[in-house]
Amino acid sequence: MLSARSLFQEIVDHDDSFQLFCSIAASGETQGGWENGRIAALVPDAMRDLAPKITRHGADEDKHGRIFNALLRKRGLQPVPVPPETDYTMLLERRGIGLAHDKLRREQALSEEDIVVYLAHSRVTEQRAADQMDMLVRYFGDHPELGRAIHMISNDEANHLAYCHEELLRLARAGHGRTIQRVLRESALAEIDVYREVSLAVMAHMGRLLNWSAPKAAALSVGIRAAYAYERFSGWHRMVDLRMPQRRDALGGAPVTAAEFA
Repeated sequence: MLSARSLFQEIVDHDDSFQLFCSIAASGETQGGWENGRIAALVPDAMRDLAPKITRHGADEDKHGRIFNALLRKRGLQPVPVPPETDYTMLLERRGIGLAHDKLRREQALSEEDIVVYLAHSRVTEQRAADQMDMLVRYFGDHPELGRAIHMISNDEANHLAYCHEELLRLARAGHGRTIQRVLRESALAEIDVYREVSLAVMAHMGRLLNWSAPKAAALSVGIRAAYAYERFSGWHRMVDLRMPQRRDALGGAPVTAAEFA
């Protein structure tokens, strides 16, 4: 029976597919670490209180990149180039979602609206990340090779999502509510498009590496498109609502290190 658990187990058990999976994940996390580091350096003076939290957000994502690379090393594997069609962060930027990299490379302070855009974009993408990690913890939290890493990353993603909710609610009360709602909606609708395309591309690459049959590949494609149809119709609403999280000040402390994955 085709299921998320069996599919991921198949990917993990095969060196070539595991190598591609970890390489894609490590690249995306490392890119996110760079983005957050640059945003923290360019925060406008009126929002400098956010800089330590943005810095921690970036440090966590750098850590996740190191964790995925460490999982590769434990298998005796090296990272492989990420196919462009599977590069989630690059494809989102091409859609105009989030802050453009050319802006982040400048030495010019960002505006308050830029920070609102960053947090709204993060609220959407961190929802996706948190949902995915919840699924992995449910299915593989006790896996001898992956379990500890999955739990650590999942906890961080929950913190990131809580931070986005709390800060966006604070900014909404400060008068940015209309901008926040607009950017959340635009980001969510673009994100589900990109996620569908990336999912189809990743599964195509995995299918070639794992020699999936044509019916199996077709069934996975149908499943991805069905999930997209649900999200496009109504599921995207879960990615734009804001509520005060149970975890308050989730990024208020120092980053949790992962020495065993250094």
